[in-house]
Amino acid sequence: IALIAATTLLILIPGPNVALILANSLRHGMRIGIITSLGTTVGIALQLLIVVLGLAALIDLVADALTWIKWIGVVYLLFIGLRTWNEPSPDLSDIRAQSQTRAFWRGVILAVINPKTLLFNAAFLPQFVFNTTDASSQLLLLSGVFMTVIIIGDALWAVFAAAARGWLGRVGRLHNRISGGFLIGAGLGLALSRRSL
Repeated sequence: IALIAATTLLILIPGPNVALILANSLRHGMRIGIITSLGTTVGIALQLLIVVLGLAALIDLVADALTWIKWIGVVYLLFIGLRTWNEPSPDLSDIRAQSQTRAFWRGVILAVINPKTLLFNAAFLPQFVFNTTDASSQLLLLSGVFMTVIIIGDALWAVFAAAARGWLGRVGRLHNRISGGFLIGAGLGLALSRRSL
């Protein structure tokens, strides 16, 4: 229950993953937003697998690589954010621009390239282990609960953003400013994240 409550609070604070989900939902509709959230969930699951397998110590060995990966992600998010910001007003009744596969993999990549979540998960989940003799099994269970809350919360963000599309369709170019702003914000958030907690 404590893990569910803590994870729910974390979901309410939008980070780079949520920013991408919101931007894709606003631009391409709820379906693409939910597929993006599935992608970010898979990316987080890959990070949790590293934590559960006890490989979090490897993070220190590859710190330089993580830093480069993070900055590549920052440049990518800023690029697509600025491009979206400057595009002409879209026809929001036409939802065909992005493929589901592309949305999914964008979500996976963004979640995986964020070293802050890997470090956070390595520090966060073990706090809920109550029996150290069976820590691996407990971490698997905790990861499953964590991922369930994450996917539900991220899908709700996608639904919320898609519901706002109708209103944004009436205000024209503001739609691109909001979508681009979320992507730029995600890039800046990733840029400002530190390796240490």
